[in-house]
Amino acid sequence: MKIALAQTNIIWENKEANEACAMEYIAQAANAGAKAVFFPEMSLTGFSMNTEKTAERNGMTVSRFGEAAAKYKIAVGIGWTGWGESLAENHFSVLNETGEIISDYIKIHPFSYGNEDKFFTPGNKMTYFKLGNYHWSSLICYDLRFPELFQIASQTAEVIVVSANWPKKREEHWRHLLCARAIESQCYILGVNCVGIINDTEYSGGSCVISPHGKIMGVLDGKAGILTVDLQDRIEELRKDFPVKKDRRWDFYISEYGRQK
Repeated sequence: MKIALAQTNIIWENKEANEACAMEYIAQAANAGAKAVFFPEMSLTGFSMNTEKTAERNGMTVSRFGEAAAKYKIAVGIGWTGWGESLAENHFSVLNETGEIISDYIKIHPFSYGNEDKFFTPGNKMTYFKLGNYHWSSLICYDLRFPELFQIASQTAEVIVVSANWPKKREEHWRHLLCARAIESQCYILGVNCVGIINDTEYSGGSCVISPHGKIMGVLDGKAGILTVDLQDRIEELRKDFPVKKDRRWDFYISEYGRQK
């Protein structure tokens, strides 16, 4: 299954300009034969805490990208900001090739170091969806630092998408953590990041696809563009051949977490 990662230079808080750019990338990915294309976190605004400007109540972003998915017959993963009950929510939604919403994940770990927790309420559920012959899940940026989520997700998922606005000054963390999560969870990890100077923060990109063995199958550094990679491994067979998951002691981990609180 061929997939595409769209590494974009997000224009700060300019939804119209970023949407126009994203639509071009969707067309490029479809023309390249990709069955799905995924965009960075907060795809049309950048990592903005200005939720009074960026947050939506009408789901317009999802609606527009659903139309594009149906037009180009390609699944689309897009990041956007919506309103919750009191604070905003950091969403990553996946639309299938007919434009139907098949996943709407809300970031479970707001980035408190960047004050995201003051403006965004955390999500409280994992999401799963099917594309091609694979079961998928999605996470967002700072979630990458919490391996528990990946272990939970990979009980079902064979591919996990991590959409991000991950700055250049921590790019080594990005690469190493993505590889570690792939090896630990025995699944594909797709990391899609932005690139360029966005609101005075430098992003180096580094969007990549990591195999279940921890091998970097493709990477795009330092520039905007599309990365396409074919997913070919049969995850079920890999896990059967090297059955790490059956040795996990969930009961022990849960009891220890409870004891440490």
